Amino acid sequence: MSIQQDIEKKIYHIEVLTPKQNSLDLDGDLEKFAGKFKKVMEAGYVACITDNPMGLLSFQATDIIPELGLEVKPGQLSLHLNTFHTKPDLHNILDTAARLNIRDVLVISGDGNERLPKLSPAAIGLTCNSVTAVELVGYIRKAYPGVFMLGVAFNPYEPQDHELEKMHRKIEAGAEFICTQPVLGRDERVLGLKQFGLPVFVECWMSKKLHLLSECVGYTIPEDMPYDPMANLKELQSAYAGFGMYLAMTGMKTQFPLLKDYWT
Repeated sequence: MSIQQDIEKKIYHIEVLTPKQNSLDLDGDLEKFAGKFKKVMEAGYVACITDNPMGLLSFQATDIIPELGLEVKPGQLSLHLNTFHTKPDLHNILDTAARLNIRDVLVISGDGNERLPKLSPAAIGLTCNSVTAVELVGYIRKAYPGVFMLGVAFNPYEPQDHELEKMHRKIEAGAEFICTQPVLGRDERVLGLKQFGLPVFVECWMSKKLHLLSECVGYTIPEDMPYDPMANLKELQSAYAGFGMYLAMTGMKTQFPLLKDYWT
C-alpha cells in the first residue's frame, strides 16, 4: 500500500521507539517493543520506527526486527533515518531495509552525540560543509534508485521563509512525502504544505505531558497545562482533511484501543 493510500484509507502511522542500548532491562524492553510492533501490525496501521531520537543511542529496527523474528507486513513499516551514521552503517541499514521490503523512509537531520558521528560529505562524494536531510535524500535517491519512497520533516515553528526554502530543496533532491513536527489544532503554516502537492502527515502528540514540546515549539509550556491528546487528534483529523495522521507517544493500553473507528 502506498503513502497516499494510507491517507485515503485513514490508516494511522504509529511511532514506535526501539529500546535504548543502555537499557537496564533489555529483555523486558525488547519484549515490550515486540508487543507494540505486533499490535500495530495486527491493527493494520503503519509502524514508524525512530532512529536514535534526541541523540539517545538505541537499537536499529533493521537489527532487532530480524533478530526477534517479527513479521513485517507489506506497506506497514516506515523507518526514520538520520544523518548520524557512518557510510557503511548507513548502507547496512538501507540494504537490510530493502531485504525486508521496507519501502518508506523518513529522512531527518537528527541529533547526534559523541558516539554518533555525523555522516561525512566526502564519504558520499560531496564537497559541502555538512550533510543535512537534503543531501541524504539526494544520496539515497541516487544510490538506491526506485527502491525507497523518501519522506522529509517540516517544522511549522521555524521561520517560514527558511523552512519553505529548505522544503523546496528537499523535494528537488527527491522527497516524496512530508511529516510535520507535533501540531496543536489548526495551523495555516501546515495547511500551506498543500502547495507542494505531496502526501502530508500531521504529527499528533499523544502524551498528556505537553510541556515536553517546549523546545520543539520554541516557548515554555507550563507543566500543568491541561491537554487532551484524543481531543487534539479529533481536531487535527477535522482541520486537515486529506492529510495523514502520525501519532507519537501513543498509550498502547489506554489510547490505542480507542483508535478503531476514531478517524471517520
